[in-house]
Amino acid sequence: MRDVPQRVLTLFDSVCLIVGIIVGAGIYQVAPDVAKGSGGVLGFLGLWLLGGLLSLCGALGYAELASAYPQAGGDYAYLTRAYGRWAGFLFGWIQLVIVRPGDIAVMAFAFATYARALYDPFPDGSSAMVRQAYAGLAVAVLTLVNVVGVRQGKWTQNVLTVVKVLGLGGIAAVALLAPASDPVSAPAGSLPPSLALILVLFTFGGWNEMAYVAAEVSNPRRNIVRSLVLGTTVVTVIYLVVNAAFLRALGFEGLKTSTAVATDTVRTVFPREAAALISGLVCLSALGAVNGLVFAGARISYAVGRDHWVFKPLGRWHSRTGTPVRALVLQGLLAGGLVLVLGSFVDALLYTAAPVYLFYLASTAAVIVLRRRDPGVERPYRVWGYPVTPLVFCVTCGYLAWSAVAYKPWVALGALGVLLVGLPVYAVSRRRGP
Repeated sequence: MRDVPQRVLTLFDSVCLIVGIIVGAGIYQVAPDVAKGSGGVLGFLGLWLLGGLLSLCGALGYAELASAYPQAGGDYAYLTRAYGRWAGFLFGWIQLVIVRPGDIAVMAFAFATYARALYDPFPDGSSAMVRQAYAGLAVAVLTLVNVVGVRQGKWTQNVLTVVKVLGLGGIAAVALLAPASDPVSAPAGSLPPSLALILVLFTFGGWNEMAYVAAEVSNPRRNIVRSLVLGTTVVTVIYLVVNAAFLRALGFEGLKTSTAVATDTVRTVFPREAAALISGLVCLSALGAVNGLVFAGARISYAVGRDHWVFKPLGRWHSRTGTPVRALVLQGLLAGGLVLVLGSFVDALLYTAAPVYLFYLASTAAVIVLRRRDPGVERPYRVWGYPVTPLVFCVTCGYLAWSAVAYKPWVALGALGVLLVGLPVYAVSRRRGP
């Protein structure tokens, strides 16, 4: 095997990667808050449908870019080509030092929270230590699986994705058996619809991960587009079905006041087994997201290291395992470090939101820029509804980035400050290497 990426990911592998990353623990956490900002049943389901449609707008733009430039690194490759090496470097920088390790750590903590509910070796105390141990173990084991080989990583992803989708289907089936929900009179708070939409779009985050492994997709001219569209569509359907199940079992007011919506849904039919069943399902969902983030994230660092001197050690593909071993190891170490120091889930989310959505905006705008700059490049797929479709997603990304800064300015601006630190690092790299 050569020391470059090999095209070993089938359409099924690619769809499993997208679905597995998107459907993490978010669906179990945000549904009540989304209900508080929706105003009613139709508004609630409408927000989930809108989130799927907006994500599909973004996925269509990425489908054109990924099929025209099927290279490792995704956004890194598109930003470099559209705006210059500095733009791609900044994207790789923020992904390497903040975004990707943070995303992995957040999902690892989601796994740890529910794993502790299944088995806590110290039930009388040391809860923080137990969560850190579980989260660190998840990061270490799944990083090792992906270091061993690309086939081991993709099959782990496939199994976890299939199991979590079946589990979500089980929740929907239980809701059909549940008795009609009674009205709940307990008061529930309210949220602005804009924040509800941000939460919905957070749960859809990850559809763009397909672009990072484009160099490993078999028959990329067809399968990249298919996987992006299929993966986003499948997740939209899953979310609509599962949230309809929550409404069926709990009612709208019950959903708004629930603190553990999936557990409460299952408890309507299986009151004793609900906590264990849902804890196990969330563990599997979170592990699937962690594995997908580990798998795809290292490809960004590999692409940056291949092109920039300061990260050169990361830009090597191991000829025996068929994986970017050094990029995977560094990514795992950074994520493990964040497990020890990470704060709250919301702060972690807001810390990464502003730079992430700004880069989404820049990558989607690259569809327009590269059509003008590279008119001769073959585009097996051209985004439907151009230029309206990419512009809609650009506006959405700008709104989300602004909302993150407005909600907690110092948290969001801190991440933007780390992003700007990448400029002098880029200057050093440019002087010392090609």
